[in-house]
Amino acid sequence: MLHKLLLYVHILSVIMSIGPFFILLPMIKKLRTNKADVQQAHLQTFRSAVRLAKHAGHVLVMSGVLLVILSSWKFSSSWISATIIVLVGSLFFLARAFSPLLKKYGQGEDEEQLGRKLMKATWIYIVLLLLMLWFMVTKPVLW
Repeated sequence: MLHKLLLYVHILSVIMSIGPFFILLPMIKKLRTNKADVQQAHLQTFRSAVRLAKHAGHVLVMSGVLLVILSSWKFSSSWISATIIVLVGSLFFLARAFSPLLKKYGQGEDEEQLGRKLMKATWIYIVLLLLMLWFMVTKPVLW
């Protein structure tokens, strides 16, 4: 029963980590508005979604570690090792990609260019998350 509960928490945290970024894609286009109050509302929503994804990621990692400990899987399995490598890269990327760009809005920066960079960063992060999801679902033997 504990294994099933941990698996449920793990899957739910995956959804909470990935889902908000798909919702943010159309919102990035709306950041190009000249109305400061509307733009600030969108920026706050974006920041909140990134914060939710970070905290869901903490639950995701902890539940994943517990699942490995309680199961017959090993951390040395190629799909787990590959996931950990991508995870470390995605954490570094998450820390560097969004906050600096979001801080530049409303400070005289070219907001069209900021929007393009934010869109690119969002897609890169989604691809990293989907790659980890692929490892978890398919459990490929890579080496």
